Amino acid sequence: MRLALLAAALLIAGAAGRAPGERGSRGASAIPVTGAFGPYLAGRLAAAETDTEAAADAMLAALKHDPDQPEVLNRAFLATLLDGRADAQRLARRLPDNPAANLLLAGSDLQAGRWDKAEGRLKLLGRSGPVQVLQPALQAWLLVGRGQPEAALAILRPLAEQNRLRALNALHAALIADVANRPKEAERFARMALADQPQPSWRLAVLSAGILYRAGKQQDALKLLDAVGANGDDAALAAAGPNRLDLLMRRNVASPAEGWAEAYTALAAALRGQGSGDFALVLAQLALRLRPGFGPALALTADTLADGGRDERALALLDRVAGDDPLAPVLALRRAVLLDKLDRTEDAVALLRKLAAATPTLPQAPARLGDLLRKRNRFPEAAEAYDAALSRIGQPDPRDWPLFYARGIARERSGDWPRAEADLLQALDLSPEQPYVLNYLGYTWAEQGKNLERAKAMLLRATELRPQDGNIADSLGWVLFRLGDLPGAVTWLEKAAELEPRNSVINDHLGDAYWAAGRQMEARYQWQSALTMDPEPEEMPKIETKLRDGLPGYPASTALR
Repeated sequence: MRLALLAAALLIAGAAGRAPGERGSRGASAIPVTGAFGPYLAGRLAAAETDTEAAADAMLAALKHDPDQPEVLNRAFLATLLDGRADAQRLARRLPDNPAANLLLAGSDLQAGRWDKAEGRLKLLGRSGPVQVLQPALQAWLLVGRGQPEAALAILRPLAEQNRLRALNALHAALIADVANRPKEAERFARMALADQPQPSWRLAVLSAGILYRAGKQQDALKLLDAVGANGDDAALAAAGPNRLDLLMRRNVASPAEGWAEAYTALAAALRGQGSGDFALVLAQLALRLRPGFGPALALTADTLADGGRDERALALLDRVAGDDPLAPVLALRRAVLLDKLDRTEDAVALLRKLAAATPTLPQAPARLGDLLRKRNRFPEAAEAYDAALSRIGQPDPRDWPLFYARGIARERSGDWPRAEADLLQALDLSPEQPYVLNYLGYTWAEQGKNLERAKAMLLRATELRPQDGNIADSLGWVLFRLGDLPGAVTWLEKAAELEPRNSVINDHLGDAYWAAGRQMEARYQWQSALTMDPEPEEMPKIETKLRDGLPGYPASTALR
């Protein structure tokens, strides 16, 4: 069963406040055309576009006009929950059959130490929806709140040993044993969780490292963090420098409320990975109600909003992450991406330069700076940023080919071909089967009229690796054109034009091949088309000249037929 189906009950308590699965006579289309209808429709549209602020405003306005309409009430609650508003708590009390409302109210009871009430709300949810996955862990944390850690572990122990979700249950058993100061048992459960996940997520690795450290297994804890750092991805920033000791010393989950927030966020991450962004947002907001400022939940919410084009809101959420949060440097990379998307490029550059200075042994910040500058056509600055990133990696290994590839592009576009060529060859040495490196180097050689046979072999291999890539097909066609194989050139350039019909360069190349093959009318058509496809400014006069005079070196009267 997909996790999305397990979470569906969070969003579908029924238009009339009925339980999931019941059918009712009224739905959105049955809402009377009153003053509520306009804002209701606006709220639905805003929700579909992940505009949580506008959706909440509109649904609250609709509810003011029609306070007893169940469909409006349910959607107003959901909209205010997703936007993180206090109104959600008030509306939840009017929705006894809405699972998300019950979870929200259960969280409030948990925070207030009303254990019986929280447990009662959990029981109301039954065994459907996300509770099927999370209920054992949620129930166990309730028992911790009551001062019954042994009873809590008794719930999770059999699930950690044999349940299909044993990693989840083993982790929460480890966290509970850690809170109860039972280090040996905490260590055993943590190792069970890690054994079930040979490549643990950053969060599992960090939580387990802290548990192992407090259990006296310092070397094993350090190895876990070393593995996070060795992955080379952004998470390495959260496991290095001053963060390292903090991750080991700090008890990252220290209360029932934090345990629930951890469970919600883990399920939210899994749902978002399956494309269930709405469900993920609900769970992330439930987590943030329990643990405001929780970095993983804020990050997940921001990523989901950014996916929906809500970059300003996503950036505002990331700004709420505390500066001393271990995730802060990782999220700084995401903030820089959002700033650039919002055309605040200089702010993004400044942020990445500051982060690079604060993490002097790690390549992530200067590499991301290079990517940003290269995208903005600031190629000499990009090459310098990649220089800094590569100076931090030590002996290159196959994972480092993208850095050499990116610096090669920046250097080539800066006019420094000898060093660009060396970088591209280095990228191929590290990872010989990378089609984009094969393509870039092969095409550049074709443009220069050098190493054409080697370029042909490289591009043939690239087309095998990426048979539906129009740009690679174009490169192969172009090197065949340079080699004088006009039938082969026409074949591949026609295929490239089929795959990328709106590409100016491809249409221009096909025009050249047609002209050289004696097909002047078709050539002029392709060149004319290329002019309508936003060619690079320096290419426009070249194409116009060919339209007027034909292809240099191939007069119309002597063109090959």
